[in-house]
Amino acid sequence: MKKYSYVGISFIVLIFGIIFIPKIVNRIKGNAVTKNNRMSADNPVSNEKLAYLKINGEAKKVPEFAFLNQDSLMITNHDFKGKVYVVDFFFTSCPTICPKMSRNLVYLQNKLKEEEGFGIASFTIDPTRDTPKKLKQYATAYGVTNPDWHFMTGDMEQLFELANKGFNIYAEENENVPGGFEHSGFFALVDQDGYLRSRYDKAGNPIIYYRGTIDVEEKMDEKGEEEQISILLADIKKLLKKK
Repeated sequence: MKKYSYVGISFIVLIFGIIFIPKIVNRIKGNAVTKNNRMSADNPVSNEKLAYLKINGEAKKVPEFAFLNQDSLMITNHDFKGKVYVVDFFFTSCPTICPKMSRNLVYLQNKLKEEEGFGIASFTIDPTRDTPKKLKQYATAYGVTNPDWHFMTGDMEQLFELANKGFNIYAEENENVPGGFEHSGFFALVDQDGYLRSRYDKAGNPIIYYRGTIDVEEKMDEKGEEEQISILLADIKKLLKKK
């Protein structure tokens, strides 16, 4: 068996260091390392492409719905066709997270006021008290101006089914919590074709929903969770650019 020359190996390592390492360093300093150098162009961590939320391998679409809005008009999922829109579940007498959620949606409305292709679907989980008239008053109080922002009410069972099964956004009647209802403060993002979308997290998994209870200026809540309104705004703009 031949013996390898340690001197020769050392010489090769030295040459590699002299020739290649400075070039690598200079490329990094000059910000010349492209995405294809760092990761595959299809790697979702780049967040250039938004995820389709999938169940059993199939992209999930918004289920059929039909409810009265604040103007007593029947609104269905088909009225949002061709629009990018955000979905939330709330109730007008909510003493906890709903006011902040609504203010964050108004923030999105105002940031996207020039975009005709943007809408919002807000579903009450307290339809007994949240009549179209009450929803109209609520919309006026929060400064709603987007004609495609619909506050919807209807049959309670259908609304809860839409929340818990249609969007998998938790909502439940509970007399032991403030306001009598408990629900998550998440926003869902829907594209022009009715598919649920989201960006990917650092591990490459869809974040699924966006936190709606922390505003941009607040940046972080007492639990250390970061606001996601700014990234939701960015992702809405990405979808709006598609068409």
